[in-house]
Amino acid sequence: MPLSPEQLAEIEELRSHTQPTLRATVPGMEAHLYKAQPVLDHGFVRVIDYMGDDSAICQAARVSYGKGTKSVQNDEGLIRYLMRHWHSTPFEMCEIKLHVKLPVFVARQWIRHRTANVNEYSARYSILDREFYIPEPDALAAQSVVNNQGRGEMLQGQEAARVLEILKADSTRAYDNYEAMISQEGQSGLARELARMNLPANIYTQWYWKVDLHNLFHFLRLRADAHAQYEIRVYADAICEMVKDWVPAAYKAFEDYRMGGATLSATALACIQRMLKGEEVTQENSGMSKGEWREFCSVID
Repeated sequence: MPLSPEQLAEIEELRSHTQPTLRATVPGMEAHLYKAQPVLDHGFVRVIDYMGDDSAICQAARVSYGKGTKSVQNDEGLIRYLMRHWHSTPFEMCEIKLHVKLPVFVARQWIRHRTANVNEYSARYSILDREFYIPEPDALAAQSVVNNQGRGEMLQGQEAARVLEILKADSTRAYDNYEAMISQEGQSGLARELARMNLPANIYTQWYWKVDLHNLFHFLRLRADAHAQYEIRVYADAICEMVKDWVPAAYKAFEDYRMGGATLSATALACIQRMLKGEEVTQENSGMSKGEWREFCSVID
């Protein structure tokens, strides 16, 4: 169950009250507030709070107050200029706070983005729920033979069933032992901060994650990419849908220049210039390594 009865009650209570405000609000984002977007089998992402909008980005870039005489088109053009020229501080004027429930091994990947404020559920004080990420059969893949950190062909039939049974059995056994070790109902037992070390990395944790838009875009560029690990990519995809409703002009520019764009080295740019002149360019005469040439071809093909 993604949300506990207590969390559902909290959401209903929060959504039942509205407060007048003078700060900028975004209708699309207001609709996301507190609602949990399911991710994986037990996870979710929900917006707790946000600050700023597209106009806040432009305001910071112009170092002025209010919208003045600038039109929406001018704002969109400015945002695209800022994104195109890799400006960062105007996008830092917008912030978002998310409540995320995710498997521990996904959290360990996520936390490598050291540009956010994070507060995680503490297994030193509380007992973790019996909830584990068990992949769907179509998410089980063998190790890639060309990429040491990627997936290859999908597991099929009996092999897929065997792996799923191991994952389920090991998760259940580890949690049974966790419960047996910890102190409960006045009985003496192992401290929770020690008992947790026996739990598998597919158990779910939760945290509050607050980040500015500039660093969020960097996170999404890497984690919403088709090459990112599936289990973190689905979280990034869910966040993308929220950001799209929050800062539509900035997100459109981000999609165009970051997600859909490409960065070329000086060597690659020289190769394109030679191609435009009608020259035949190959890996051997390009000045690129085999890996660089393969990536270059994937961009221009």
